[in-house]
Amino acid sequence: MAGPSDRTFSDQTEEIMQATYRALREHGYADLTIQRIADEYGKSTAAVHYYYDTKDDLLAAFLDYLLERFVDSIHDVETTDPEARLNLLLDELLVKPQENPDLSVALLEMRSQAPYKEAFSDRFRQNDEYVRYMLKAVINHGIDEGVFTDVDAEHVTRSLLTIIDGARTRAVMLDDTEELETARQTASEYADAMLQ
Repeated sequence: MAGPSDRTFSDQTEEIMQATYRALREHGYADLTIQRIADEYGKSTAAVHYYYDTKDDLLAAFLDYLLERFVDSIHDVETTDPEARLNLLLDELLVKPQENPDLSVALLEMRSQAPYKEAFSDRFRQNDEYVRYMLKAVINHGIDEGVFTDVDAEHVTRSLLTIIDGARTRAVMLDDTEELETARQTASEYADAMLQ
């Protein structure tokens, strides 16, 4: 598994990432410009270009930033109970996106650029590998602890990811966060059927 970026974010970089987040939510990927990010940052485009040569460089760093935030949220989970950890992971992947549907739209737009932009493709692949690793690790831990039935953890993980990715895409395409709610219930039912 490719590990998440070891990059740390300075205060200025954190501010630019937050500005990028706000600009992406408001304008989406297609209408995002360095000027719009600079406007959210409260400084000139030159201040943004001091750190990032191009919009794509900035957005690649933003994807690193999002992965770091996701990793931090997973590491902050205090329980080692496999069932609770699996539920928390599924909530992170299917409930939390309901809070920021505009960001979900922008990320899907960026994902559609991944076949053409290697930096995006690398980041999305790294994110996918990390999520897959975490889900599989929780399932294997549950099997080892006798909490879950001995199953093919890789197969269950890939099936859960299919539910997750499908719901995220449908939620954006149909502009309907109920798709995520349905998927959260479906993921639980599938996990219960396979793991209990």
